[in-house]
Amino acid sequence: MKILKFFQYAYLIFAVLFLYDAIENWSTDRTRSYISLLFTAVAIFMFFFRKRFRKKFEDRDKR
Repeated sequence: MKILKFFQYAYLIFAVLFLYDAIENWSTDRTRSYISLLFTAVAIFMFFFRKRFRKKFEDRDKR
């Protein structure tokens, strides 16, 4: 189960990296920035989705 917790926080790390990429490229290439912002949103969504899934899985094992 510890590996799931690690990957859960890896999504946040990727979100920060994609956000940094979007900010860096905003003035030069807006299309690339929009794609990076899309990936940021997906990574944040995946963080919360995996968090919820992990909690459901742990609660199921406790029963």
